Amino acid sequence: MQFNENFTQTLKPAVVLMVLLGILLLAGCERQEQAPPSPVPEVSTVTVKTQKVMLTTELPGRTSAYRIAEIRPQVNGLILKRLFTEGSDIKAGQVLYQIDPAPFQAVLDNAKAGLGRAEANLPAINLRVRRFKTLIADKAVSQQDYDDADAALKQAIAEIKYWKAQVRTAHINLGYCKVNAPISGRIGRSSVTDGAIVTAYQPVALATIQQLDPIYVDVPQSTTELLRLKRRLEDGRLKSHGTNQNKVKLTLEDGTAYPLEGMLQFSDVTVDPTTGSVILSSQQVLLPAIV
Repeated sequence: MQFNENFTQTLKPAVVLMVLLGILLLAGCERQEQAPPSPVPEVSTVTVKTQKVMLTTELPGRTSAYRIAEIRPQVNGLILKRLFTEGSDIKAGQVLYQIDPAPFQAVLDNAKAGLGRAEANLPAINLRVRRFKTLIADKAVSQQDYDDADAALKQAIAEIKYWKAQVRTAHINLGYCKVNAPISGRIGRSSVTDGAIVTAYQPVALATIQQLDPIYVDVPQSTTELLRLKRRLEDGRLKSHGTNQNKVKLTLEDGTAYPLEGMLQFSDVTVDPTTGSVILSSQQVLLPAIV
């Protein structure tokens, strides 16, 4: 009996340990049964297709005036007055300088007087020729007298034409006393002041006018890039048939975008040997910030 009791006491801790192991195994089974299933992997697909892409190139450029006119006098004379403000915007036909018109007015008056004298002699000479023409048939005058009268008539007509040409020339020179602006634009500094003596078509311009609206932008492009583009066009890898292929957008030096678009006008046919580039020009409407 003593042996049985000792065995029972020894067996109790083992029973307790087995019960605990059973509980732990059941708990593990329950946790395995409650674990969520593994997610199904997602597979994404992309459809590849061809589409048109516009090729753009960013190049440096420099603005240049659309038109430039150097103002020079067409007659000799004294500058009486400068009639514009330096650095201002002017209109075509505006008077810039006034040259003393007195000498040219005198020449015009002299030409008009000569024309009047020639025209006054014409009726008498013409009448004499007609009279001699009727008398020569009756041998009342000699053939020589008639020929002299006819030559005098032709000379009078030629003299009238000469004086008419002198009057027109004097009118033109008198008009040149007012030096007008040939184009609209912004005029620069004047090289002469009131009281200066100028000569016709002198080498030094009186002033320079630059038309800045619209304005050109000269863009150099390397010949290497130009040849590469031509080869791609010939191979068919690039197409030049596009409505926007000649459009140009400008970015100013501070990084701001120019609000108006330009249009590519032409490509120069010459190559700069120092830089190996050609000049592409685009036309823009001027924005005051560029000036």
